[in-house]
This record gives sequence, structure tokens and C-alpha cells, in this order.
Amino acid sequence: MDFYSFRPKALDGSPADLASFRGKVVLVVNVASECGYTPQYAGLQKLHAELKDRGFAVLGFPSNDFGGQEPGTPEQIRQFCTTKYQVDFPLFEKVQTKAGDGQSPVYEWLGKQAGKLPNWNFCKYLVGKDGKVLSFHSSKVAPGDAGLRAEIDAALR
Repeated sequence: MDFYSFRPKALDGSPADLASFRGKVVLVVNVASECGYTPQYAGLQKLHAELKDRGFAVLGFPSNDFGGQEPGTPEQIRQFCTTKYQVDFPLFEKVQTKAGDGQSPVYEWLGKQAGKLPNWNFCKYLVGKDGKVLSFHSSKVAPGDAGLRAEIDAALR
């Protein structure tokens, strides 16, 4: 089983299939609209726009796990992301990233692969074309971080 085997729901509740990203490099991020790191949406959108034609995508998974900072409905989340940050990368249904009952299967798998689960909003998993986790980055690592960008560029080669 790899990352591209999962079928979470899209933000609007429609079925989504991560297999559509097979062969691409993706950055999986647990996002929130009311967090001190929320301005990272701008950098995530920039990365997505700049690299999508090279086989890269940012995938956002809203989560209310930390500080209750994603209280919105799917419609409110979409409106916020589109209006404030012009986000056009895929957003998925709100998930639980923390271990335990109700944890998203995607995050259960990511946690096992990376040996780490998010400890706050805007943690990032870099997943390679082969569907394996390449690295985990904490919230403090901004989307424009030179080290993260170097890892993305290497994975795209």
C-alpha cells in the first residue's frame, strides 16, 4: 500500500482518489484557517502554481485538531481559502490527524511511514512519485524554505 491507494473525500464531500496523483510529487499539509501559520497558504499556493506543470501538487487536509483553529464548514473553508489566498490546490474533507479513534486513514499511514504525526497545523509530508514518504517538516518550515524546496526539486528529477 502506498499514499496513492487512499480515497479520501474532497472538501465538497465528493469522492476523491489519490491515485490521480500517482507519479507526481505531493506535499500533504494539515491546514487551518485561524492559525498563526495560516499565512503559509500563500506560499503553498505559490509552490503549487509554480511547480504543478512539473508533476507537483500541494494537497490540503483541513483539521481542527490543534487549538480548534479550523472550526469552519466545508463551504466556509473553501470561501476563506479562495477569497483570501486564491487557493486552487486540492482541499480534502476535514480530518483528524491525531492518533486514536477517528484518525484519518491517510494520516495514520503518513504517521507510520514518517514516524511522526503533526503536532500543530501546517505540518508537511513530502511524498515521492512512488507514493512513499520522503520527509516530514514541522509547521515552522515555511513553504518557501530553501531546504524544503531543494527536496521537492530533487524528488521531481
